[in-house]
Amino acid sequence: MMRESVLAVWNHCERVLDTLFGGTLNPLRHLGALAFLFFWLLALSGIYLYAVLDTSVAGAYRSIDDLSRNQWWLGGLLRSLHRYAADAFVTVTVLHLVREWLLGHFRGFRRYSWFTGVPLLLFAYICGIGGFWLKWDQIGQFSATATAELLDWLPIFNSPFTRNFLSNEAVTDRLFSLFVFVHIGASLLLLFLAWFHVQRISHAEMLPSKPLAIGAAVTLLLLALFAPVLSQAPADLSVAQGALTIDWLLLFIHPLMYATSAGWTWALSMGALLLLFLLPFTVRAARPPVAQVDPDNCSGCRHCFDDCPYAAITMLPHPDGTPGKELALVHEELCASCGICAGACPSSTPFRSTERLTTGIDMPQAPIDALRRQLQACLATLQGERKIIVFGCDCGARVKAMEAADVAAFSLLCTGMLPPSFIEYALRSGATGVVVTGCRESGCEFRLGNRWTAERLQGKRKPWLRARVPRERLQVVWADRGDEKSLQTALGVLRELPLSLGTGVIRRRRRGA
Repeated sequence: MMRESVLAVWNHCERVLDTLFGGTLNPLRHLGALAFLFFWLLALSGIYLYAVLDTSVAGAYRSIDDLSRNQWWLGGLLRSLHRYAADAFVTVTVLHLVREWLLGHFRGFRRYSWFTGVPLLLFAYICGIGGFWLKWDQIGQFSATATAELLDWLPIFNSPFTRNFLSNEAVTDRLFSLFVFVHIGASLLLLFLAWFHVQRISHAEMLPSKPLAIGAAVTLLLLALFAPVLSQAPADLSVAQGALTIDWLLLFIHPLMYATSAGWTWALSMGALLLLFLLPFTVRAARPPVAQVDPDNCSGCRHCFDDCPYAAITMLPHPDGTPGKELALVHEELCASCGICAGACPSSTPFRSTERLTTGIDMPQAPIDALRRQLQACLATLQGERKIIVFGCDCGARVKAMEAADVAAFSLLCTGMLPPSFIEYALRSGATGVVVTGCRESGCEFRLGNRWTAERLQGKRKPWLRARVPRERLQVVWADRGDEKSLQTALGVLRELPLSLGTGVIRRRRRGA
């Protein structure tokens, strides 16, 4: 119940931002891409900071503090940018994790991404905490000693780690080299894990759209310019620390330890990680049928391989032995059962003269042949001068609610499952208009369904909608559950079109075909 309530609030926030900025610029729909953007900002600014850092205990504070006071126009700006990018990276990473949990994206074919994504959060905090040690001011001293107390609770050291912070003389250059190793080493491990995280995601969004990326970067630069990050007083283990201003996003674990205990802090943090790892096993759902390949109809065109959102299809030599000919192979454990591959297959065209439409790749629970038969039957039973066909998906707006005497609706596994030729087929078979709908822009449940559909309809991706099809008789609406009013608006537009508009184009070319 709590998850459903939080999801409702999240969806409301996404819709508000969609209204303000559109799906392409909505940051809540591109959290993973924003995390990569902030990571690269961290890496680029970090390279400069490391180049000027004096990696000795005596010189570390001075080398970093001088950037803000004597070189604010470059070094100080990059230092502040580095800090704000770290906060932004952790924020969007946590939000990305929360969003995937709310949407249930942690089970089935998405388990791999979940299991490789959870450790990223741990390494992000290790990197962030280690970064505070390097500037070696009062907050860096507080973080380092608090971390040492936390580690000493574990029975892994022969001598207490806190002995390294008993006095100023105890903090050596060798220990400071360890700080550098932790910060940079954890960053490299973070990048390595991020590479694993996207391995089973085709066409992964590694960066947000250019306007969103520029907007995010400019926001951080403005923060760095008008609220520069400055060092606190230099670290001094000989005096008791007073009140400190800490970064609660990155250093919350230290106050948590002092408010409870080291044991409780380990129990809470490790328990949270364990819970996240076990989450995919708490929900058992029936495995939907996966895509199936028909070797007799697969031409090895690679369209399904190129369009699969989760790298579930590979190409193998065709068993008939023809040199250079390939056959698609579906990996069941990776298949999302979305049907996008069926929409990409050239053999899925309804214009084939075979009585039973057998395609190169198809979904057993929703074959393309059944869609053609249902379309033919509905067109024969629709009443009135205007006959409108609506193609939608199970995850978007409820298209079945649009059905009327003059409207027939088909809800597909994903809009990307729709071969564009079905639009032309419907218009040739008596429909006066077609509506294509699916999840909101950048919000496809299977990532790429509405993107591939839009490109196919625009003639940018095969199989595309042929230019002879009158576009004025086609309405494309991206709508989620609750946005059915926008579909009604599209139906109203098609109902107002003159009956003769555009139909002659199809008929003349059909006679000349």
